[in-house]
Amino acid sequence: MDQFSQLLPDTFLPALEEHLDVNLTALARALPSYINRVYEVQATDKTFYVAKFYRPGRWPLRAIRDEHAFLADCAEIEIPVVCPCSLANGDTLGQLGNIPFAVFPRRAGRQFDIESDEAWTRAGMLLGRIHNAGSRTKAESRQTLDPSTTTRAYVDQLLNDGATEKWRQPFGDICSRIIDTVAPYFEGQETIRIHGDFHVGNILDRPDEGLLVIDFDDMMNGPPVQDFWLLLPERYPGCKHQLELLLGGYRQFRDFNPRAPLLIEGLRAMRMIYFTAWCAMQRNDA
Repeated sequence: MDQFSQLLPDTFLPALEEHLDVNLTALARALPSYINRVYEVQATDKTFYVAKFYRPGRWPLRAIRDEHAFLADCAEIEIPVVCPCSLANGDTLGQLGNIPFAVFPRRAGRQFDIESDEAWTRAGMLLGRIHNAGSRTKAESRQTLDPSTTTRAYVDQLLNDGATEKWRQPFGDICSRIIDTVAPYFEGQETIRIHGDFHVGNILDRPDEGLLVIDFDDMMNGPPVQDFWLLLPERYPGCKHQLELLLGGYRQFRDFNPRAPLLIEGLRAMRMIYFTAWCAMQRNDA
């Protein structure tokens, strides 16, 4: 078996102690993660950390650094995010054999309740600030969300190594129709760094501290509206009221293309294709 499959506390706890320059207890609580190995650990001074060990070969190190850079840009303008710890090597990334890892302070909170008009506006304000940070630069080693490139690549992957013979042709035809229909709406749209998976499960409400945004793993370059539609309770345009509330908060910090909502249902279809390809990629993971 490879080193990642055999990753155990007696191996990684000493490495974490060395890189954090702290003494840890024996606590190593596994946390849910589809691809990586994530553990909650505790220092002897009662400080809790979350250690994330990245599956080797899944991401280039520079792509992980793009995530860390986005978090740093958010923190610099006081957006509530969880930045990785600076390790003893002066970096935010450590290495255990061939396994890269990062360590984050543990932050807890309850899932944000986004039922009231005030909550929708509040979420929009938060998103506007995140996108201001995202517009500073491009994530050079992250994908750019576009139907003609990224979605087409996922379709090709499934056609070549995923779809059965019976369904290959109809699946390819449907996906091509989706791409051809959606692509024109992307013309002229702004592309910035975005969260990529901005749903209520990734917004924590911390009493007396406010909202905290977590899980930037899927950050990418893309149209800002991608970070809107996952919050919405139903298909657009059946939720125009909620979208307008979001935009009311968002526009306090940033302009928004009035044609961007036309991308929403296309983005939904693109996400379905992406997750189908993602599941196909995981089928042989240990």
